[in-house]
Amino acid sequence: MPRQTSSTIDYGYAAIVAGLLVFGLLMLASAGAPSGFTRFHDSYYFVKHQLVFGLIPGLIALFFFLRVPYDFWRRQAWPLLLASLVLLILVFIPGISAGIGSAHSWISIGGWFSLQPSEIVKLTFLFYLAAWLEAKQKGGSMQQGFGSFVAVLGLILLLLMLQPDIGTLSIISAMALSVYFFAGAPILQVLGLLGIGAGGLTLLIGLAPYRAARFTTFLHPELDPQGVGYHINQALLAIGSGGWFGLGYGHSRQKFQFLPEVTNDSIYAVIAEEWGFFVAVALIAVFLLFFWRSMKIAKEAPDMFGRCVVLGVGSWVLVQAFVNIGSMLSLMPITGLPLPFISYGGTSLAINLAAVGVVLNISKYRNQTSPV
Repeated sequence: MPRQTSSTIDYGYAAIVAGLLVFGLLMLASAGAPSGFTRFHDSYYFVKHQLVFGLIPGLIALFFFLRVPYDFWRRQAWPLLLASLVLLILVFIPGISAGIGSAHSWISIGGWFSLQPSEIVKLTFLFYLAAWLEAKQKGGSMQQGFGSFVAVLGLILLLLMLQPDIGTLSIISAMALSVYFFAGAPILQVLGLLGIGAGGLTLLIGLAPYRAARFTTFLHPELDPQGVGYHINQALLAIGSGGWFGLGYGHSRQKFQFLPEVTNDSIYAVIAEEWGFFVAVALIAVFLLFFWRSMKIAKEAPDMFGRCVVLGVGSWVLVQAFVNIGSMLSLMPITGLPLPFISYGGTSLAINLAAVGVVLNISKYRNQTSPV
């Protein structure tokens, strides 16, 4: 384990996360009020549920990961990955599996608590990837073991595809490629993985009519406004209604049963409607600041494992935020991904905060060796 030379965490990074959390709870209280009252007779149902099953477990996880030296996760990377793969398989077992429609991405525990294993895999696979890349660097070549890496990644993506959870599949793929590229992987391998990914995405779109319809709607949102294009058209209407300065906090109109999934992937549209253009753009800037701060911590990390983990978390959050926001702006197809630290989702928030805890722990060991 590296010798600790700094006893302080990166408070700038922590402040960014804290700001996103507070803003997320405020927006969840506003966006979820109508549907919470309609479905559960409690306007604050979603924000209460987020506090109990997301924020509190997430903060506990954050402080736990902050206290455990990050070197521990290097040694446990493979067992943790195997455990999360088992969880991914459990979503297919009747009686345990829980989902919406044809998607089975959750494990139900006692009927009152649910867990989304794909969120856990983001972090455990990142530990495995970072440990593997460090081992390859020490061995002098990334060519060796490339097949085993591709096999593990392919197994994870296959299990996600069968759920199906294309959103998480895309985030894990983007995170893996980003970390692999930053670690100095041969460009031909990166291009090859990109080509395989593009081919796989094309195949997935062709195999499922609803994905093809979503892709067509992304290209032409004016088509079928009352059918498959309803979601994106309502999102654009909400964003456009906000104008420069918004309608005011709590005054969104689209959240009253017009805009689907207002507490999840559509919450950015409610933010733009209530706060307007300037705040909506400022939120994008905050996610960019989060990534920049992650890059700074990664640059000062003492070893390859620490650098890869921090780069992975930064890429994961930034890409997921941009995919979510881009889908609401009709810049890419709707995938159902939550907006990090803001959207409703207990497992997602808890795992995000656990990842933040790991990054903060790594930041305590900064400047121990020469920057990358």
